[in-house]
Amino acid sequence: MTTFLSKREQQKYFRYAYYLAYEADSPRRNWQTIFSLWKAAADSGHKRAQFYLGTCYDWGRGCKRNIHTALEWYVKAAQQGHAAAQFNVGFCYKHGEGLEQDYHEALKWFAKAAFQGDAPSQREVGYSYFYGEGIQQDREKAVYWYKKAARKNDEMALYNLGLCYKKGEGVQKSVRWAIHYFRRAGELGHKKAARQLKMLAP
Repeated sequence: MTTFLSKREQQKYFRYAYYLAYEADSPRRNWQTIFSLWKAAADSGHKRAQFYLGTCYDWGRGCKRNIHTALEWYVKAAQQGHAAAQFNVGFCYKHGEGLEQDYHEALKWFAKAAFQGDAPSQREVGYSYFYGEGIQQDREKAVYWYKKAARKNDEMALYNLGLCYKKGEGVQKSVRWAIHYFRRAGELGHKKAARQLKMLAP
């Protein structure tokens, strides 16, 4: 029988589990305890606990790995507006993980998170427009979304912008701007961007 926690108890359980998982000064993590705490809060409707419980099932932490159960919890959190959960649901639809691949559904969830300012989701909306996945291809709109993610230093969006300027896709061709974006992506550790930069600015 599930015991429903008050809002205060939910937050208390969530925060303590989060502390044990990511903040405690210990080389070992008791994932069984962490899982149990997040499960209790998630069962009572705590959206962040639902998301992190999903990650436990996704990675097999404190439980047996189960992508289908992970997705169920991601969806619960996503439906409550949790941006990272919305990204994960979109990712699962895009790659057909735990369900049938569906680019239209993937874009729907990426867009929900993108409008909340989630950089990876903004980049993914850009991908969708660039390749026409789940929506009519529009490379100008792809650039628009890449730039939103790039402003948050998303290295893949920066790299994609470099390619767009290098090839003149969705923007006017510009070696100067290509170098600019490849340099920024390279500084963040994007290896392909560093190679592109060498070709353009030897």
